[in-house]
Amino acid sequence: MSSSGSDSEVDPGNGPEVDPVLDAAIAEAVRAEHARVVGSLVRRFGDVGLAEDAAGEAVVTAVETWRRDGVPPNPGGWLTTTAVRRALDRLRREQSRPQREREADRMDEASRSDALPLGVVDDDRLRLLFMCCHPALAPDVRVALTLRLVAGLTMPEIGRALLTPERTVAQRITRAKRKIAATNLPFTIPAAADLPARVAGVRTVVYLVFNEGHLGSTDPVRDDLAAEAVRLGRMLVALVPDDPESQGLLALMLLTQARRPARVVEGSIVLLADQDRSRWDRELVEEGHAIVRRLLARNQPGPLQIQAAINAVHTSAATAAATDWRQVVALYDQLLAIAPSPVVATNRAVALAELAGPETGLLELDLQPLADYHPWRLARGHLLALLGRSEEAETELRAALALTSNPAEQSEILRRLAAL
Repeated sequence: MSSSGSDSEVDPGNGPEVDPVLDAAIAEAVRAEHARVVGSLVRRFGDVGLAEDAAGEAVVTAVETWRRDGVPPNPGGWLTTTAVRRALDRLRREQSRPQREREADRMDEASRSDALPLGVVDDDRLRLLFMCCHPALAPDVRVALTLRLVAGLTMPEIGRALLTPERTVAQRITRAKRKIAATNLPFTIPAAADLPARVAGVRTVVYLVFNEGHLGSTDPVRDDLAAEAVRLGRMLVALVPDDPESQGLLALMLLTQARRPARVVEGSIVLLADQDRSRWDRELVEEGHAIVRRLLARNQPGPLQIQAAINAVHTSAATAAATDWRQVVALYDQLLAIAPSPVVATNRAVALAELAGPETGLLELDLQPLADYHPWRLARGHLLALLGRSEEAETELRAALALTSNPAEQSEILRRLAAL
């Protein structure tokens, strides 16, 4: 968790004999607690760089200690306590003047009197999220900073998620930290009057975190990121209960996450039409449907609400054949009307193919020149295969294969190629 950005992975280093199972548990604990530890230290010290570096030093100590003693019952509290000590040590080392020593001692006393969160979810991560989404920071900087501090992604992971060179990501994050320090951006949840200017940015970042968890740039799936995004979505809805788009985001994530048990099986993506629907998480489905019903009653449609409604149609069907494609296409038409984009048009074309046939869908798809977008290549390959144009389908699927780094997607594409 140092500012170098490659730290949330457990480094074998020197020390006790490596136990892969224990190392996996340590890596999971570090990954799960990253944002909480950084958020707690930013709240205490008001310095993002200091917080991240101290958290990184705590991780190094944790790896050495936990390999010997095992992961403690409360790894988050352990990491936070150790990181606070490291931060105080650094302040004392760097500031020799008596005034600064007194300041460090004052912080130490505050740390001792401030009961650390021991296994209880507090709102430090939400505060961190709102700080990362401060309007003073440019949108691309907000996303990179949130993925780093809140989601705990490494620089290479962020680069892949944003389709941006790693060096550019590192520069954005460095500039953001300098700006936070220079302008003293407050580490607080904004007042009610400030929320409208920030909520949309927060929603965007939460959704990006979820997408990285749902279909990671390298891992088949990152359940920890998806679960964290859902948790942040719930907290956001609690903070702005009358914001329909935040509710739409939560419903969309719930209905997508509900399909997770059937979506990735033995390392391969299972298409929606082929999923074992008995494996879907019915509790999440029902919760998502209930939110969508309430949003429909409000009749204030927004892009996220419509996407949630599309997912509700899919998860309402007992079988793929029973899907109400006419309603799905109608919802995409509504989405295109208020949030037009080539990606939405691509998704509509796929739905239209189910309703009106692959040739009609392909004509619509070819109106969207998204040659570098692998879902477009996949959709085109799928429709060409249905039309018996195998050579063209193979070309498209191989292009899609070259555009994705996710092993589960690669496995599915290879399966399709073999079936041609």
